[in-house]
Amino acid sequence: MSADSDHFESVAQRAQAVRLALGVFLASETLLFTAILALVVGYRATWPEAFAFGVHHNTKVLGSINTVVLLTSSTSLAVALEMLRTGRRRVATALTLFTAACGVAFLAIKITEYEHHFAEGIYPGGRGAFFVAHPIAGLPAFWTLYFLATGFHGVHVLAGVGAVGYRAIRMPDATEIHRFEATALYWHFVDLVWLFLWPLFYLA
Repeated sequence: MSADSDHFESVAQRAQAVRLALGVFLASETLLFTAILALVVGYRATWPEAFAFGVHHNTKVLGSINTVVLLTSSTSLAVALEMLRTGRRRVATALTLFTAACGVAFLAIKITEYEHHFAEGIYPGGRGAFFVAHPIAGLPAFWTLYFLATGFHGVHVLAGVGAVGYRAIRMPDATEIHRFEATALYWHFVDLVWLFLWPLFYLA
């Protein structure tokens, strides 16, 4: 039984409170990323050639690998939830730790991408040798938005790794399964955001 049990009359009421709090939080996060995506779409409409050049020059292979990593992590966490519901806590714990490991792998790949961009002289705000060699109007906006959007997303992945790792260490029992569901929902949300960022910055 958790320490906050005294604040609620039943497990169902506690679960409802957790879901409500998470819903409000994810709604605010949705507004944040919607604003960022709107900026990307707006600037892309203004400088389509510059954004096409930026997408062509981006690290498409690494971005696509990261997409596979996150999709795999969401699948493993969804299976972990089903295992927990059927009482197979050891399997659920192993799959949850695997999900956290996928998150760490995603961040490692993203850092590798950043290092590659910095080595080419690509920095936020249009600073660096890359922009001197390619004086294309709108190109600084593409890379600044790229670092902004993927940076914010990376912070959320880092938070998700912490949450998923904590949940693996303290795997809830049947009465607290809503806590695992909340963690899983947050992780799926972070993955969903990436499915919007990936085509905008790597494919479109």
